[in-house]
Amino acid sequence: MSAAPTAPAEPTDMVAAADGEVVLRAVDISQTYGVTRALKSVNFEVRRGKVTVLFGENGAGKSTLMKILSGVETPTGGHIELDGEVVRLDSTTYAVAQGISIIHQELNLCANLNVRDNIFIGRELRTRTGAIDYTREHEITAQLMERLEEPIRPTTLVQDLRVGQQQIIEIARALAADARILIMDEPTSALSATEVEVLFKVIRELTSHGVAIVYISHHLEEAIEIADYAVVFRDGALVATEVAERIDLPWVVRQMVGRDADYDFRDEPRDYADVALSVESVTVVDAEAGRVAVNNVSLEVRRGEIVCIYGLMGAGRTELMEALAGRDPVSTGRILLDGNDIAGTTVQERIGLGLGLVPEDRQRDGLIQMMSVGRNMSLPSLLNRVKNSFIELGKEKASIARQSLDVRVKTSGPNAPITSLSGGNQQKVVIAKMLMADPKVLLLDEPTRGIDVGAKGEIFALLFREARRGLAVLYVTSEAGEALTASHRILVMSRGRIVRQFDPRSCTRDELMTASGEHGTDYDPNGDPR
Repeated sequence: MSAAPTAPAEPTDMVAAADGEVVLRAVDISQTYGVTRALKSVNFEVRRGKVTVLFGENGAGKSTLMKILSGVETPTGGHIELDGEVVRLDSTTYAVAQGISIIHQELNLCANLNVRDNIFIGRELRTRTGAIDYTREHEITAQLMERLEEPIRPTTLVQDLRVGQQQIIEIARALAADARILIMDEPTSALSATEVEVLFKVIRELTSHGVAIVYISHHLEEAIEIADYAVVFRDGALVATEVAERIDLPWVVRQMVGRDADYDFRDEPRDYADVALSVESVTVVDAEAGRVAVNNVSLEVRRGEIVCIYGLMGAGRTELMEALAGRDPVSTGRILLDGNDIAGTTVQERIGLGLGLVPEDRQRDGLIQMMSVGRNMSLPSLLNRVKNSFIELGKEKASIARQSLDVRVKTSGPNAPITSLSGGNQQKVVIAKMLMADPKVLLLDEPTRGIDVGAKGEIFALLFREARRGLAVLYVTSEAGEALTASHRILVMSRGRIVRQFDPRSCTRDELMTASGEHGTDYDPNGDPR
């Protein structure tokens, strides 16, 4: 066992001449799961004081390699070299002792513990008597929150934080380990633009003091911005390596998917039918936070229409979606489905009526980790395939196979564990399970979080196909480009209110961001600057 960690002081200058030298090397790394070859003889280098960005579609092998480098998994072939010496990283404890820490793509926090305890779990600071030094842990946690510019108290329970704040805690925990090699797997997937800027400032601070960063993100523009080196994976193989100065977005996309990104649905037909979902003056109160999360919101979505709600984290978007789905109570106002008030109905009853939600946090709210891919997919619509008290297995298998093909889930089969899938493919399963329930209205909260550029096009193509068949879609995003290219109508939400409405065919990115308050402009409910 390694000694208890000391307080993570600001890194000291340790390199100058050594800046950029290879500190970690993966040599001919292969990884096989049954008949699936997740990695194929990969050779990969990490350089001191540099940011190496990994690009690739879901299932390309990026996260698998990072799990090997951080001691989560051992490879079936090849070896790892650290400072030129062959090492066997057979546990995360040993990897941390060697100075390697990872921020996982999926949140890995204890919801029932506070922020301080999550940051130091398994690495508790001790007093001279051997007792846990809670006072010092509290001080360091407060310093980390100040460094990350997040007003989160060390004693706040993690379960009371929004997803973006929980991601900040994951980052803080990695910083507390004072690593010399820091792996960040989708660290910004739930962060606002402001929070991303703060993280980038911290990353540059770390690299300036010799820390090597390995960075994975499906937000391609931001990843290019922070990169020193770019590495592209495709189908388990490393297919391209380049210095950041020589790459651009088209180059990255071509290397990832073998073609240019081409999804833009602004010219899709706008043949809407009757109103499917009507929200009338809905207010939602967050009792725990003591605030009005959703303030007098009204909107309509018609059959065949895709409406996007764009806004910053904390604008009330998630609270609105969860209230519409029946998870949270509505304080005032009405929700009408096909003209019928659905007040008092449960989440399950609303799914049966034709209203389903793809939640923001797929791990906590969208999937059952102990179940297979197929079982997760069929769960919400299981009662639709019951005959004489028995599940019609043939129909269930056929539905699973059809939906898997529709959403292009990369899996070895319906019996594969859901945990064997990449984050993006898990998200596809969550979307497929709601489509299998044959909804009239589909709600999606950040549907492409953690999904690569190729898969985003596939998901939106699927949604527009379903819209042409009469499905009403209401989704939330914090990506302006996504809102502009994949919706019929955009509603901007800020501070709990719908403040502006745009037609994506004539709207600009700057107009969206300004309306949301991202440029510092505050709009009143009538859409006028205050």
